[in-house]
Amino acid sequence: MAKIKLTKNEQKKQKDSLKMYQRYLPTLMLKKQQLQAEIRLTEIRVKELLDEKTRIDDSFKSWIAVYGETGFFKADLVKISSLRTAQGNIAGVVIPIFQGAEFTVAPYDLVTNPLWLDLAVERMQQVLLLDLEAQIVEEQRKRLSQELRITTQRVNLFEKIKIPETKSNIKKIQVYLGDQQTAAVVRGKIAKRGLARAAQASQGGSK
Repeated sequence: MAKIKLTKNEQKKQKDSLKMYQRYLPTLMLKKQQLQAEIRLTEIRVKELLDEKTRIDDSFKSWIAVYGETGFFKADLVKISSLRTAQGNIAGVVIPIFQGAEFTVAPYDLVTNPLWLDLAVERMQQVLLLDLEAQIVEEQRKRLSQELRITTQRVNLFEKIKIPETKSNIKKIQVYLGDQQTAAVVRGKIAKRGLARAAQASQGGSK
């Protein structure tokens, strides 16, 4: 703890600081609660997206062996050509917002290839969209979590250190100034009595 000056100016400074900490602490605590709620929403959303992706993958498993045997299905059949995102803001945190994606499908012969290949392309795009959105939402969670960490540190700083420290400083200054005032009154009374005795002694000597 830094050494403080035991003066009225310092007392005012400490009181002003205390008011500031007490004014901003509720705002920080509210922001902390909002961030916690938003992080929970992103976690739920990521789980929903991955569960849906798993559901589609599971429904597709019965076809995987067919793709492997026939050689019609290729890993590079569908590629992501562009990702569309926007910028959002939650509790002062800039986050990416998923808006969609564009895909490039490798050309294939509609006559010689089986009909299920069209459905395979469609399902692959669905899975990729879910995966891309999950990645964006996960990035949201990371950014919100980072801001939550900083906000929590500030709440703890104000709540556990700055406010108690400032209150202690104010009390220390008040006690010191009170002692100084009491001492000044005592000195004044002593001086007054001394002057009175000196006056009496002077009057007694002149008789």
